[in-house]
Amino acid sequence: MEKLLQDIRACRVCEKFLDPRPVMSASKNSKIIIIGQAPGIRVHKSGIAWDDPSGDNLRSWMGVSKDQFYDTDNFAIIPMGFCYPGKGKSGDLPPRKECAPLWHPPLFKMMKNVRLTLLIGQYAQNYYLKGTKKANLTETVLHFEEYLPEFFTLPHPSPRNFIWQTKNKWFEKDALPQLKSIVQKILNEA
Repeated sequence: MEKLLQDIRACRVCEKFLDPRPVMSASKNSKIIIIGQAPGIRVHKSGIAWDDPSGDNLRSWMGVSKDQFYDTDNFAIIPMGFCYPGKGKSGDLPPRKECAPLWHPPLFKMMKNVRLTLLIGQYAQNYYLKGTKKANLTETVLHFEEYLPEFFTLPHPSPRNFIWQTKNKWFEKDALPQLKSIVQKILNEA
């Protein structure tokens, strides 16, 4: 596993398109995999995944501390794109398409204790749910129970998505309590 993590951190596959600085973390003992989009500029600079307000929201949604979150025996943080993709017209560019097919399979093969994978946002959901995802992100997240126990579907926890949460009160009322309960149960198992 250490050799694989070193190879990922040294990856330069996208070098002609962006400034590569892969940000991810995992261990062979990880229980929960978090698959998001790609690091933002703040995470690109710090080198620490989810080290931003989105990460604060995600940790709150799951009811975990920073210490629990950054313990790789608890959580593997494996985005769709491992490097900051750059700025687009209305936010960050989509994650590069090379990362997930190149690095996800060997990583997942080494992690034998995974109990849950969080699919955060449409890129992760489109990739992993293929023919079972719903018409849009809202519908896919609304039907999160259909993807359990393997996956839990979530919107991006960016503060920019508070408008989405305000329009979809069921998310805080129905989805988040189940997410917290499932995460706590997994983390409390020996």
